[in-house]
Amino acid sequence: MFDRVGESLTGGKTVLKLFPVSFIELFRHCPKIEIKERLRDYLIYGLYPEVVSVKNVKKKTRILREVAESYLLKDVLAYEGIMKSNVTTKLLRLLAFQVGNEVSFNEIGEKLGLNYKTVERYIDVLEKSFVIFSLSGYSRNLRKEITKKKKYYFYDTGIRNAIISNFNPPELRDDTGQLWENLVIVERMKIIEYKEIYSNLFFWRTWNKQEIDLIEERSGKLFAYEIK
Repeated sequence: MFDRVGESLTGGKTVLKLFPVSFIELFRHCPKIEIKERLRDYLIYGLYPEVVSVKNVKKKTRILREVAESYLLKDVLAYEGIMKSNVTTKLLRLLAFQVGNEVSFNEIGEKLGLNYKTVERYIDVLEKSFVIFSLSGYSRNLRKEITKKKKYYFYDTGIRNAIISNFNPPELRDDTGQLWENLVIVERMKIIEYKEIYSNLFFWRTWNKQEIDLIEERSGKLFAYEIK
């Protein structure tokens, strides 16, 4: 009678997605002025619990490097044995530099010496491992809209910076806008998840370079966010 016990049972489990620390949680425990003062740190070092809990910059950097190297290059690479360390590192670096931009699998494949399907499979593993997530283009069925390409973001900006070995402050970077966009979008995702808001997230762009950073489709309505 127990030969089918391994099959899925409707309502038999609850899936709980745990993100790095959210601003919702920070606001519960810290004064807003303190959060504002530490915003630069959150942007550069991210919101992993252990990173947030320490103030020493060198220790933050060491923790992030250890997480990136031990988690990304061991656990993720072991996924079905399909990923190679050097290729995955290069792929993650390429994605890190393209945060906020549409990603072409063919272009990445040419740079890595991989075919389209292999790049697609590698990125799928990275998404399932909660390293990165994607936004698709929103379409109103107009031919001038970009819908086939996706944008990729990191669940934590600190991990993204560890991958490219850049922990410089905002004023010494040329990617501060990309980091801010990543941070805002992932924080919106946390709110949606924790408050059980049923919505879909997209970006919108036309071939004429008209663009909206974030489109939220909720309750039959569209909400547009321009991130600056």
